Amino acid sequence: MSLEGTISVVIPALEVGEAMRPTLDSIKGCVDDIVVSDGRSTDHTADFAEKSGAKVIVGDRGRGQQLRRGAEIATGDWLLFLHADTVLEEGWIEEVRRVIAKGTGMAAVFQFALDDPSGWARMIEKGVALRCRLLALPYGDQGLLVSRALYDSIGGYKPIPLYEDVDIIRRLGRKRLTYLTSKAMTSAVRYQRGGFLRRPLKNLTLLLFYYLGVSPEKLAQIYK
Repeated sequence: MSLEGTISVVIPALEVGEAMRPTLDSIKGCVDDIVVSDGRSTDHTADFAEKSGAKVIVGDRGRGQQLRRGAEIATGDWLLFLHADTVLEEGWIEEVRRVIAKGTGMAAVFQFALDDPSGWARMIEKGVALRCRLLALPYGDQGLLVSRALYDSIGGYKPIPLYEDVDIIRRLGRKRLTYLTSKAMTSAVRYQRGGFLRRPLKNLTLLLFYYLGVSPEKLAQIYK
């Protein structure tokens, strides 16, 4: 398939097994290459991904280094980084084609959405939209589309255990970032378990510590 530039999807995975199926189903047939970067899962995650048609690379866990390893073996002119619990809205590929047609100098992210019907989930979504509008700071659960040329020019993902998404967005910069209208529907399990209020407050606190210079390695010990 050629979409004025081939597309590889890179998915970091850890102990997700067949729960990854909706994510894979939402991209199959739309892209040229799917890479699942597994963090040495002890379940059947790697086998399931391989049987689903993805290329699989296995190495030490840590989202930053998993993303970096996946990008290294991806063959596309464009890279779409996607979490294993995120499902792209139908029709997303048409919007991505339009970004690709504009050239290699831009990156793009999707609109954040949670697969939960509650008002709390809608509040979280609005908060994320506000953060993106004011701070130009989307997280990895919104996906990231970037040309291989731009990705390589900024040094790619750093092999850090936390805030690899914040780090790469800061290096991309506000002016090179486009917000798509298509949704990236993400699992709400972390919010359901951690609390729709407590979880965001914890995330914001850790983010503040990160900006104050606390290492991602130390913060990763707190983040669960």
